[in-house]
Amino acid sequence: MKVLLIDDHPLILSALQTVIEGLGDNVKVVGVDSAGQARATLKAGQDFDLVLLDLQLGDADGFDVLTEFRAAYPALPVVVVSASDRASDVIRAIDLGAMGFVPKRTGKEMLAQALRLVMAGGIFVPSMSLGSGMSNAPAPAAASPVQAIGDAAQASGFQKVTALEGLSLTPRQTDVLALLLQGKPNKVIARELGVSVETVKDHVAAVLKALGVNSRTQAVLAVGQMSQQQPGGGFSTFRSSQS
Repeated sequence: MKVLLIDDHPLILSALQTVIEGLGDNVKVVGVDSAGQARATLKAGQDFDLVLLDLQLGDADGFDVLTEFRAAYPALPVVVVSASDRASDVIRAIDLGAMGFVPKRTGKEMLAQALRLVMAGGIFVPSMSLGSGMSNAPAPAAASPVQAIGDAAQASGFQKVTALEGLSLTPRQTDVLALLLQGKPNKVIARELGVSVETVKDHVAAVLKALGVNSRTQAVLAVGQMSQQQPGGGFSTFRSSQS
C-alpha cells in the first residue's frame, strides 16, 4: 500500500506519516507539503493507492485540489484529513468525490481505524455526520460544530443506521451503488454496466430509497456510517455478500 500524504504543517505531516506507516509492514508513505509537490509526485508516475489531503494548504485551496485530483486520477481514492469538522466541509468534500473525511482532532487509534477502513474499500466519515443520535460519544454542547453537523444531517432526512446486508438490493443495484460511491456520474455508470442512462437513474432512485436518503452525498455518508459499524467493514465486504 502506497500513500501520498499532503499537509503543509511539518509536525503534523511527520506525525501522520508515523501513524500511517505503523498500520502495517507493507504501508509506504510519501509526504509532501504543498499542492505543487503533490502534482509533481503524481505526474512522476508513482503507483499510489491512496491520497490523504489536508484542506488548508499554503499554495492552493484543498477543495480545488480535491476536485482536480478526482478529475485527473478518477481511480485514485482521496481522503480528506482536516482540522475542520464542520458539516459544510464534510458534505462538500463528499460532494466533490472524497472517499472519506477524517478530522485531525481524532486520536491515533481512530485515525488508524479510519485508514484501515478506507484501505479495505470502505468509506469513513465522522460518526456525527448522520445525526447526533448516531454518535457513541456524550452529546456535545448545542453550539458546537459536532452538534451543527448532527442538526444539519437530521434536517436532511437521514434515517437511523441499518446493516448493509439489510438493504435488500439487487445485484445490479449493488453494482450501481458501488460506482456511485466512486463519484461516477450516471453516464459513466451506464457505460461501465452496459445499460441505459434511464435504467441507471431507476437503480439510483431505488438505492437512495433503500438507504432512506435523498441525494448521492447522503448515500455516501450513510454507507460510510454503516461500514464503520460492520466487523471488518467496508463496501467490498457488502458487495461480496451480495454476489
